[in-house]
Amino acid sequence: MPENLYQCDFLVIGGGIAGLSAAIEASYHGKVILLTKGKTGETATEYAQGGIAAAIDEEKDSPLYHLKDTLAAGAGLCDKHAVEVLVNDGVKRVKELIRTGARFDKQGKDFELAMEGAHQHRRILHAGDATGAEIEKTLAAKLLKEKLVEVKNFVFGKDLVLKDGKCVGATAFDTKNESELVFLAKATLLATGGLGQVFLYNTNPSFATGDGIAMAYRAGAQVTDMEFVQFHPTALVIKNIQERFLISEAVRGEGAVLLNSKGKRFVNELAPRDIVARAIFNEMKKEKSDHIDLDFSPIGKSKIKERFPTIYLECSKYGIDVSQQPAPISPAAHYFMGGIKIDVNGRSSIAGLYAAGEASSAGIHGANRLASNSLLDGLVFGYRSAVDAAKHFKDNLSAPADQRLRPRPRLRSEELVKLKDSIKRTMWNKVGIIRSKGSLSKALEELSTIEKKLGREAGSADEQEVLNMLLVARLISRAALDRTESRGAHYRQDYPEQDDKNWKKHLVYSIK
Repeated sequence: MPENLYQCDFLVIGGGIAGLSAAIEASYHGKVILLTKGKTGETATEYAQGGIAAAIDEEKDSPLYHLKDTLAAGAGLCDKHAVEVLVNDGVKRVKELIRTGARFDKQGKDFELAMEGAHQHRRILHAGDATGAEIEKTLAAKLLKEKLVEVKNFVFGKDLVLKDGKCVGATAFDTKNESELVFLAKATLLATGGLGQVFLYNTNPSFATGDGIAMAYRAGAQVTDMEFVQFHPTALVIKNIQERFLISEAVRGEGAVLLNSKGKRFVNELAPRDIVARAIFNEMKKEKSDHIDLDFSPIGKSKIKERFPTIYLECSKYGIDVSQQPAPISPAAHYFMGGIKIDVNGRSSIAGLYAAGEASSAGIHGANRLASNSLLDGLVFGYRSAVDAAKHFKDNLSAPADQRLRPRPRLRSEELVKLKDSIKRTMWNKVGIIRSKGSLSKALEELSTIEKKLGREAGSADEQEVLNMLLVARLISRAALDRTESRGAHYRQDYPEQDDKNWKKHLVYSIK
């Protein structure tokens, strides 16, 4: 076998909660290779503060209540069956996670369940304000301890490998050794996370550039709900910092309030995120300010430090003591509801290709994700993808006859940085919280101009990343222009009303 060619039963691209849960389950059935763009544990899961939603309190809550809250937040576009799978399987998967070693906060013998926006019951399990990091640590420890998965860090997925219409693996860049690798597999899972980095201000890690979605779309897979980008209402505003630190919704769930420059509240802090984000955006515009204030004082000084130690320390780095003063915040791109179209078993429209987590869309989140459902999504559908994919591990693996060599890099790193910045500014200014036909049409024009400078073939991982950002930016802009209504996180200034008669449906795109 050539030095740059690897074979396995299940190829997992992405090492967050979806990728790890899938890799662990699949490892009991066959050989698994896991590719991570950075090092193990360096994912958006690690950034998740608030918690993971699951109706584990059988006396005061139930999966049915969780279902109702999720459907209500989704603004009419949730797939009810997919949500039923999420809330019912979610209880099993979370209990399994606890048995594996995840340590969530307790009051005495019972779990301390938090309340967040648009939930009607306390059902958010949390580990302080670093829940994602706790889950990531638990799953990664299990995976590394059992040594059942071959992990390759700093390997960046490039393109899917197809044969006779079926996905049989992927090509990738080894960014450490600057070489290209080929991975052949009986089933492939894309769990590459979101795309928040296509927006100038965002709460995502630097590698959240829509890579898996772009890979799938180029291969001919269907993508859906591309217009639905959630802007988190409360990200810390620090001058000259674009990747903004998220201040969890759990802070408002515990009593923190939003104040304008006159010290007045102007919105229900626990309304769905799209409503709160737009209210803040409009208040900032009215006051000609780059932020409004988030006042922690109703929580109480001692509880702030105890319940939100990560947030307290991060704000303190910039001289902001949230137990004594408000934090300056504004909305930022946070979570993507759309992605690779999948069914409840993670299957995409291409045979052999699965997707899970933020890179995918089973219709769970509809037009607006319910707080703390994202970690549950990755946990549940990563596992289900592996269970379904294992059915194919007995199949024969046949490789395509040849793999094309990549072209040489065309652009210097400083040129790529400029192009990336142009994409991010176009998306923030014209495809952001409030949209219109004029702004979206202009965005597509600007993105086309960027494409001419960039070209269509990547000769390096850095070029590929910018190509991926450009592709998903165009898909978001196109879908936002096509949907002539306002719904959930998608708000059109020229079509401000929700139009169920014409638009209570999903927009699906593919190159085929």
